[in-house]
Amino acid sequence: MSSTIRPPKSHDAPTAAEWPDLAGRLTDIGHVLPVRVYYEDTDFSGMVYHANYLRYLERGRSDWLRLLGIGHEGLARGDYGGSPLAFAVTRMAVDFLKPARIDDALLVETRLKAIGGATITLAQIVRRGDVDLVSAEVSVALVNLAGKPQRIPRAVRARIEDRQPSAALPP
Repeated sequence: MSSTIRPPKSHDAPTAAEWPDLAGRLTDIGHVLPVRVYYEDTDFSGMVYHANYLRYLERGRSDWLRLLGIGHEGLARGDYGGSPLAFAVTRMAVDFLKPARIDDALLVETRLKAIGGATITLAQIVRRGDVDLVSAEVSVALVNLAGKPQRIPRAVRARIEDRQPSAALPP
C-alpha cells in the first residue's frame, strides 16, 4: 500500500503530520528547506531575480524557527515572555555566486553561527546540488512591537541551543 499525503479536511493550515516536509527538516547541522524556482521568481533573462533569494532565505529562517517550536504567531501573542515579540533583520551580508534558473530544485541551508542576549546570527546558503549559489550571514534581533531589542527568553534560547550541533559555526 502506497503512502499518500492527503490535504487537511478543513480549511485549516496543514499540520506537520499531514504535510511532513512542508517546512523542510532539521538536520545535524541546522535546517534545510527545498525550494523550486518558478517562472514568477525569474527576471527577463530567465534567471532568479536577486531579491527573490532574500525571500528564500527568509523562508529558511522562519521554518527553522517553526520546526524548533518557535512560531512567529506565538512570539507575536507574547507566548514566550508576556509581551508581543518579533525577530527583525538587523544585518545581512549576501554574496551572489551563481544564478539559478526556472525549474531548478534548490536547498536553503540555515545554520546557527552565534546567539547573544537579544540577537541571533545565522549562516545561510542556497544550493543547487553541490553548487553554492548564494551565501549569506544574517543577524536578527528580538524586538518588542515598539522596535526595542529584548533579551531572548529562556524558553526560546533553550529550544535553539538544544537542537544545535555541539559547536556553532566559528566566528
